[in-house]
Amino acid sequence: MRILFVCLGNICRSPAAEGIFNHFIRERGLEKLVACDSAGIVGFHEGEGAYPKMKSIAGRRGYELTSISRPVRPGVDFEKFDLLIGMDDQNIKELNRMVADTKLKSKIHKMTEFCTFHLHSTVPDPYYGDTKDYELVLDLLEDACVGLIDFILKEGEI
Repeated sequence: MRILFVCLGNICRSPAAEGIFNHFIRERGLEKLVACDSAGIVGFHEGEGAYPKMKSIAGRRGYELTSISRPVRPGVDFEKFDLLIGMDDQNIKELNRMVADTKLKSKIHKMTEFCTFHLHSTVPDPYYGDTKDYELVLDLLEDACVGLIDFILKEGEI
């Protein structure tokens, strides 16, 4: 099972989702069965690591954010990944715009679909926010990552 987490610039939310998800799959011993990556709708930050503020706050929770920003590659990513998970409605809209094939569109999901505790409809972009905004994003991503793993296991995808 291969999962691609997607946000706008691939420096805050999607690298955090990737780091948290990797942490949880290692804890469950699933790293040989599940792999993930992250990408951005835009390539403004291509080649950069996660935003330092996100990296620092996630690090305090024990998550290592090691991804390097890159844009979504429609011709490759929609074939390579089983699920493409956007963080907000605009990410979902852009992912749907990138591909015409209905079968490939069925791979697109919103991160909050997998939340089991939080009731937010999207994972908000914390870039211009303060520490509490980053903490909220991490809370939502932790919830959604656990729900995503449970979904994958329940669906028998791995």
